[in-house]
Amino acid sequence: MTTLDITIVIVYMVGIMAIGIFVGYRKNTSSKEFFLAGKSLRWPIIGAALFTANISTIHLVGLAADGYRIGFVVGNFEWMATFTLIILGLIFVPFYLRSNISTLPEFLEKRYSPTPRLIMALITVVSAMLIHIGISIYAGAMVFLYFFGIPVVWSVIVIALVAATYTIIGGLRAIVVTDAIQAVLLLSGAVALTIFAILALPDKGIHSLADLQAAVKGDQLSMLHSFRNPETGRLNEYSWVSVLLGYPILGIWYWCTDQTIVQKTLGARSLRDGQLGALFAGGLKILPLFFMVLPGVLGYVLFQDLIEQPNDTLLVMIQELLPAGVKGLLAAGLLAAVMSTVESALNSTATVVAEDIVKKMRPETSDRALVTIGRITAGVVIVLAMLWSPYAGKFASIFEAVNKIPMMFAPAITCVFLFGVFWKRGTKEAAVTTFIFGLTIGVVYFLVDLPAFGDTRLVADVWGIPFMQVGWWLFCLCSIVFVVTSLATPPPKQEQLDAIHWEPPMRALFGSKLTGMSDPRSISLGLIAVMAILYLWLR
Repeated sequence: MTTLDITIVIVYMVGIMAIGIFVGYRKNTSSKEFFLAGKSLRWPIIGAALFTANISTIHLVGLAADGYRIGFVVGNFEWMATFTLIILGLIFVPFYLRSNISTLPEFLEKRYSPTPRLIMALITVVSAMLIHIGISIYAGAMVFLYFFGIPVVWSVIVIALVAATYTIIGGLRAIVVTDAIQAVLLLSGAVALTIFAILALPDKGIHSLADLQAAVKGDQLSMLHSFRNPETGRLNEYSWVSVLLGYPILGIWYWCTDQTIVQKTLGARSLRDGQLGALFAGGLKILPLFFMVLPGVLGYVLFQDLIEQPNDTLLVMIQELLPAGVKGLLAAGLLAAVMSTVESALNSTATVVAEDIVKKMRPETSDRALVTIGRITAGVVIVLAMLWSPYAGKFASIFEAVNKIPMMFAPAITCVFLFGVFWKRGTKEAAVTTFIFGLTIGVVYFLVDLPAFGDTRLVADVWGIPFMQVGWWLFCLCSIVFVVTSLATPPPKQEQLDAIHWEPPMRALFGSKLTGMSDPRSISLGLIAVMAILYLWLR
């Protein structure tokens, strides 16, 4: 990289840290201000923050890698998110905001009992450390290594230090403001790379869509893969069946119950802002297929001879296609993506530890002490995540890692939240039993089938079951445990249901007339129509 590129990256990192501290720092900030931005967030900021908290360097690097490796089908993780964000906006946000909660574990206590709250709090901290922070830092370190030759260990330290500094000082307000800036930079860089890649296609003799289809692998431009691979006879990893059954298990956990993501909606100024913010993010999730997966497909056509492994796809394309200055902007965009995810996860873990563990155990803890505890928690978690981050290199792609690791706990969490919202007969005993059962099975699956502790994958390689279908079957088992236990134990008391203002979700959706095109339900119908058209186009 040129001196100009390096200068842009340095100026960006220093500038974003300064902006975060400036907008977020308050000398005597309250816990409500630090953790929830004083419940003052408007829907455009919420939507942008949801999008950038999700779209990290994991996605920029990982989606390009899987676009190179298997094609458009990986874009289902982006497009299916639109549907789960609709569920977040229409179903879960009303429950959360009417319950006046600060954290999602707190919601479980109001719906069930203190024990599910503690279990969920511990899962939240561990998942944030392993997935949102650890793997994101590793992806950012790969950027530094490739462009600047900086060893991974030093890159990890630099990225963690910058993101942790303004997060610990500025809280959620610093996060959402810097996220809005980083969303613009991230998308601008992704669009620029896509345009340069398209402009380079004629040099490979590709002048039309037909030429492109002839140059890629057979189903690389298809969103829907067959149930079974006709060449190997094995089940396709991302077949339409696997996506249809497995994605909602991951998606509802991630978009509707994960503190790192949902915390933005908890800081909404109003119910309408929370709902529209979720739907705005759902609209933004249409874009990554065209500006993050498509570049990977084009990289397969343009640079097969230069790309040694899929995770190198995006970095090689930046190096080969972009001019000086633009290269530095996109490198800064990659780092922006890292920090937007890391900062969100740090703030969510700080919130959960302070509100769901410390305050629950010691209710007399002062507001100022809670903020201090939150800041210390963020510091400890970032150090632990740094130690874990190198394990991300053991997966076939970085994007694969962030989708496989959650299978340890996503089925149980999705089950407990869904039944808690949709079925008033669900009991506290059922929630605890389901958590214990689901986590036990999930950890066993992690040990025998994921490469963190070895190369043998029993379920995927020996039994031939795609991990997306594993999630579905684990959810089914958890659901059986939940229903049976609920029916065998006393029903919840009415005051528990009143605490979350429980009413049948379908009544809330269809119990009143639409108020116009700006009604969240109207916008949701529009989004569903757009997604149907897009799927028909790229099926």
